[in-house]
Amino acid sequence: MKELVDATGLTDADGQPLYFLPHDLRRIFATEAILNGMPPHIAQLLLGHKHIATTMGYKAVYPQEAINGHRAFIARRRALRPSEEYRTPTDAEWEEFLGHFERRKVALGECGRAYGTSCQHEHSCIRCPVLRVDPAQRGRLEQICDNLTLRITEADREGWIGEAEGLRVSLAAAKGKLAQLDHRDRQSTTVFLNVPKFPEIAGHIVTLAESARAGSFPS
Repeated sequence: MKELVDATGLTDADGQPLYFLPHDLRRIFATEAILNGMPPHIAQLLLGHKHIATTMGYKAVYPQEAINGHRAFIARRRALRPSEEYRTPTDAEWEEFLGHFERRKVALGECGRAYGTSCQHEHSCIRCPVLRVDPAQRGRLEQICDNLTLRITEADREGWIGEAEGLRVSLAAAKGKLAQLDHRDRQSTTVFLNVPKFPEIAGHIVTLAESARAGSFPS
C-alpha cells in the first residue's frame, strides 16, 4: 500500500505524503456503505462492533445522513413487498383485530392461538396446548379435576365407555396444566442453599507425645 500511495504522489493538507494502514480500509468501507444507503446497524454487524457509536465514529457521518440512509433502505425494502400490506386498515378490520384478543380470554387464563385462526379444539380449552393457565385460577382447575374424576366414576358405573374415555383424556390434560403451573412456580422461586456445615469434622491437634506413643512423628 505504501508503494502504491508513493506512486500516486498524493499528499495531505500539509503537503506530507499520505500513508494508509489496513485498518483505514474499514473506515473507508463504513463511510462509503453508510453514505450509499446501508443502515448503520447493518454496517455495525459487518464490522463486528459492539456499540453502534463505534461504527458512527469511523466517519463524521451527520445524524441526518444516517437517518436519510436508513429511510432510503426502508423505502427500498417496502417497494419489494405487496402494497396491500401498507394500506390503512378499515374500521371493520381494526375491530376484528381488537376482537381477536378479547376472544382469547377464557375462564382459566388466556388462549395463545395466532391471529386470524379459529379454535382447532372446538373450544375444549382444557385440552388445548396453547392455553396458558392463570396461576390465580389454580383452585378452579383443581375443581375441574375433581369433577372429571367423579364423572369418570359415574360413566364407568353406567357403562358409558365412550364417555369415560373422553373424560379421561380431559382429566389427563387438566393434570398436565397443573404440572405446568408447578413447573412455573419452581422456576420463579429462589432457593437459598445456605453455607454447608460439617459438624462431624472436628479439628484435632496431634502433640509430640501422642506421635511418640503411636511410633511415628509428624513430618
